[in-house]
Amino acid sequence: MVQKYQSPVRVYKYPFELIMAAYERRFPNCPLIPMFVNSVIISECHSEDGASQVIERRCTMDVEAPRLLKRIAGVEYMYFIQKNSLNRRERTLHIEAYNESFSSRVNVYEHCCYMVHPENEDWTCFEQSASMDIKSFFGFESTAEKIAMKQYATSIKKVCVYCLLPSWYSAGVPAGPFLCRVDPLHLESLRVGGQSVGRHPLVTRCVSIPKDQHVLRFLCSRDFNLEKAKEALCQTLTWRKQHQIDFLLDTWQCPQLLQDYYTGGWHHHDKDGRPLYILRLGQMDTKGLVRVLGEENLLRHVLSINEEGLRHCEENTKIFGKPISCWTCLVDLEGLNMRHLWRPGIKALLRMIELVGANYPETLGRLLILRAPRVFPVLWTLVSPFIDENTRKKFLIYAGNDYQGPGGLVDYINRDFIPDFLGGDALCDVPEGGLVPKSLYRTAEELESEEVKLWNETIYKSASVLKGAPHEVLIEITEVSSVITWDFDVCKGDVIFNIYHSRRAPQPVKRDVLSAHNLACPAGNNVQLIDRSWMLGQDYSMVETALTCREGESVQGSHVTRWPGFYILQWRLYSSPSCTSSSRPRVDDVLASLQVSSHKCRVIYKIRGHSNLQPDLSRGQEQVP
Repeated sequence: MVQKYQSPVRVYKYPFELIMAAYERRFPNCPLIPMFVNSVIISECHSEDGASQVIERRCTMDVEAPRLLKRIAGVEYMYFIQKNSLNRRERTLHIEAYNESFSSRVNVYEHCCYMVHPENEDWTCFEQSASMDIKSFFGFESTAEKIAMKQYATSIKKVCVYCLLPSWYSAGVPAGPFLCRVDPLHLESLRVGGQSVGRHPLVTRCVSIPKDQHVLRFLCSRDFNLEKAKEALCQTLTWRKQHQIDFLLDTWQCPQLLQDYYTGGWHHHDKDGRPLYILRLGQMDTKGLVRVLGEENLLRHVLSINEEGLRHCEENTKIFGKPISCWTCLVDLEGLNMRHLWRPGIKALLRMIELVGANYPETLGRLLILRAPRVFPVLWTLVSPFIDENTRKKFLIYAGNDYQGPGGLVDYINRDFIPDFLGGDALCDVPEGGLVPKSLYRTAEELESEEVKLWNETIYKSASVLKGAPHEVLIEITEVSSVITWDFDVCKGDVIFNIYHSRRAPQPVKRDVLSAHNLACPAGNNVQLIDRSWMLGQDYSMVETALTCREGESVQGSHVTRWPGFYILQWRLYSSPSCTSSSRPRVDDVLASLQVSSHKCRVIYKIRGHSNLQPDLSRGQEQVP
């Protein structure tokens, strides 16, 4: 019996050239498509003018099927022959595939097509059809048939996810566990119609993008909802840059008290190759640590542990030769008592859970909770509502010595790596903890004055840019030839950056004035200085050419002042001009207009002069002596 499958036509609001550039990155393999194990080119031919090409590949697929069925068939992978015919002139890609494995028993044929949308040349359509004729399959014809149909339906949902990931940029940070450097010239090659990025004489643009595995984690955490994943990842990128998280492992010096009394540490790996983190929470004096070090220092230490986890995942990926993007955490609760339910300690724990959940999604592969005492249900009742439902499903809880029996630790950790304090043979370097001496306790006032204000004191400031409500920063210059420098990231939307000069001191626009003009009041981090009654050329003048900055770009630049007075740095919303048939926009123009709200943008920035400057955020003003 021949089974047929026809997908609905899917429309992706991205140009054909961008889709093709991303599609090629799945070959010879792609960690984001686990079922696509490998591919080898069998034949390849190109036209003389390079407009068309035909490539034939032998592809190795890891088909999701019951292990029993794979054993009976005697194979681990399936092999398919794929023929790709690309016509750049007509802007089409036809993909034909048929099975090589079990071709005498099963005939599978698949046809996919990428083509330009008939009504919008900057959009791409995708269509897929397949047919399958199962003659005989070891008595599992019906099962194989269902599995194949399921595979087709699943592949259609995910086939373009990798291609359609937006470019979330960040800059000013080194390549590390979260970001990788990208050559801007490579991004330049994705322009449509040979158009290039405009350059500004005093501006440089740096590009770093999140690594593929981190983008995939955010997609998984949002059930592959592109908009929700994009919003979450943009917020994380802003948070990382605003608080210098990419430099944390290089700058964070763990206090000696934490080294002695914080009962957690990395310890080998589990059976899946995931890094293993052990936390002896029952032996930790959480109250003493908070009273001595403060909540901020503990939070920074927890963030450094997560950053270490990302690095360990990269290392284990190379060691075990397979993608590893999460770790296993083993929590020993022996010794847990009512002291651990101290209210400030619980508050600090909930804050850590919230921050880690928002910025490190899908990094916890499994959580093993051992020797849970009677007080544990009380703690679980307080904490569990703040833990994501998908994360809670990864929790395995053992009471008493249940972890030593079947279904316990030996199912997840090799016996050689089970710590000695849990009955294993492996020596564990995790500190044993104990009570922090009360003589070291500090008052709340002392902690507040000495804590590192990780969230409130940062060299970067954030601002919202709304339609009709630009954000402006004022700098007072008293000497000519002073230098104004800026460094900002466009986190959401597109903006136009301007620098103006005025001899008059502008005043922030009051919110009641905006209301009187029927304008929505912007967020508290939006400052407007240029009065609506001012006229360009009379009350103030433009001193630099306006610069259009795209979402994800990081811009650094400087200006040498010619006159004393007041300089206004302005970010205002960019509205793209309407598209015409004779003039096609750039790739990032289309992406920006289709993916982000047209009424709100967000930037983070720092502005400095030739000396150390501290902005007065109450007026959005900075002074240069």
